[in-house]
Order: sequence, then structure tokens, then C-alpha cells
Amino acid sequence: MTSDAQSFPGERLGRPASGSGSIARLGRRVGALFIDYGAAYLISGFFAWDPLAILAIFALIQIAFLPTIQGSPGHRILGLRVVRVDGSWVGLWRPLIRTALLILVIPAVIWDADQRGLHDKAAGTVLIRS
Repeated sequence: MTSDAQSFPGERLGRPASGSGSIARLGRRVGALFIDYGAAYLISGFFAWDPLAILAIFALIQIAFLPTIQGSPGHRILGLRVVRVDGSWVGLWRPLIRTALLILVIPAVIWDADQRGLHDKAAGTVLIRS
């Protein structure tokens, strides 16, 4: 009898239990989200504090930085990277899918056993520690 149980998040994906390459934990994820959303909020103040403008700027931050520096500024500040499940570059279309689902919120708060939100699963990405 085989078991799908794993002893730590990311084990099924071949990720280590801790340290570099391990699955990013909730605290860092939320911290990165606050940094990125805070940056979008501050940038939008130059135009107007319109909630749609804040959301659009947040989305642009994600889309621009995921393929270029392997994560948003918040991710990178907190020592995280977004990579494909196989560890390679995310490419150009994955950040679009991931961000579209991220701004819908619900896909980001539904996780699997590897602590990957539906937005990461749909994009074939994983958020890991640098």
C-alpha cells in the first residue's frame, strides 16, 4: 500500500525540508504581499488613491518582476523566488496567469499539501526560499 503522505511541504516536488529551495512559508508570503501592495498603494498616491489603480499597479509589479528578477520586490526582499515546478525560469506567460488569479484572491488562499495556491498550480510555479 502506497501513501501520498509527505513529511513536509514540497517533498513530492523534490524540494528540501528547509533552507534554500524549500517551500516558502506563510509568514514570508504574507510579508511579501504587504510589501508589494504597500508599494502599489504608495505609487498610486502620485495619481489618486483609486482602489482599481492600486490593484492595477500591484498587478504590473508582479508581471514585470516575476520574469526578470524571479519574484516581486516583496518576494526578493524577504528571500523568496518564484520558479517553475522543475526549478527553471517562469517565462513570460506564467506571470500573467499567476497574477490574474492572485488578484482574484480566492485561488491564492486555497492551497494544496505543498502549500501551493491555485494561482501557482495553474501557472505551474512554486514560491521557494532563495
